[in-house]
Amino acid sequence: MGSTNDFKIGLTIEFEDNVWKVIEFLHVKPGKGSAFVRSKLKNLQTGSTLEKTWKAGENFPDAQVDKEEMQFSYIDGEEYVFMNLETYEEERIQASDIDKRDFIKDDMQLVVLKWRGKPIDVQVPKTMELKVPISLRSLVGRHSRRPLGLDAPRIMHRLRENRVASRQNLS
Repeated sequence: MGSTNDFKIGLTIEFEDNVWKVIEFLHVKPGKGSAFVRSKLKNLQTGSTLEKTWKAGENFPDAQVDKEEMQFSYIDGEEYVFMNLETYEEERIQASDIDKRDFIKDDMQLVVLKWRGKPIDVQVPKTMELKVPISLRSLVGRHSRRPLGLDAPRIMHRLRENRVASRQNLS
């Protein structure tokens, strides 16, 4: 059992017989009345979002999420295919169900999250080494660096190895 005092971004909870991930939350303590928590939740099965207000200290059941180490194999249409390195079984996950799919590279070792035996998300490493192309425009002047994108297949003049936090937005 968890409490709204334990909310943090990325927390997985069970609510209304579904598994939800906390996207945003805000503890509000008004001058008059009791405190409450506003939250934005994402349903990990359907992808829909829900804004819910909780009483401060309200309890909820934690989602029993299992973690399984797998290797990314390939993309088949709209599905990402992962292989369990112990049993060599394949697991297919819809691209829309993976939040950080831009960070997934060939043969990468990842942790697949499962709820009631069904894959719901993929955890990527917190930091990764990626090649960041720099355009001519970014080479002019000290403060005008604008990367084209990570591992972008565009015309490049120079490549740099950069450590990138996977929590950054690539768009």
